[in-house]
Amino acid sequence: MSEKGLIDQEEIFSQVLRAGRRTYFFDVRETKAGDYYLTITESKKFTHDDGSFHYKKHKIYLYKEDFSEFNEILQKATDFIVNEKGEEVISERHQKDYHKPSDEEANGAVVEDKSSGSSFTDISFEDI
Repeated sequence: MSEKGLIDQEEIFSQVLRAGRRTYFFDVRETKAGDYYLTITESKKFTHDDGSFHYKKHKIYLYKEDFSEFNEILQKATDFIVNEKGEEVISERHQKDYHKPSDEEANGAVVEDKSSGSSFTDISFEDI
């Protein structure tokens, strides 16, 4: 079956998850035989130097016979991540209030604490 044939098929059920530059689409579609399957599409926005942009898409086709094992493995993988690293997002790219530190801040220079008006020096125990 061609990709155009898949695109033209009517979606039975659809959900969208927007996550920063990525968007995930969960679409239920129907096979020619009348059965349902799931497509999961990741769409990621890329911006060029000139300000124009394009999207890269990756698709997973998931059929009913694989749902149980897929769910089980997905649950085990997500449980492992949460158990090992917790639910707090530690990736700088995904923190809504993240600002890239200046070179001075990154090198441990005195930084002004804007919330209290005081300043502090970032040191480690090796410095003592």
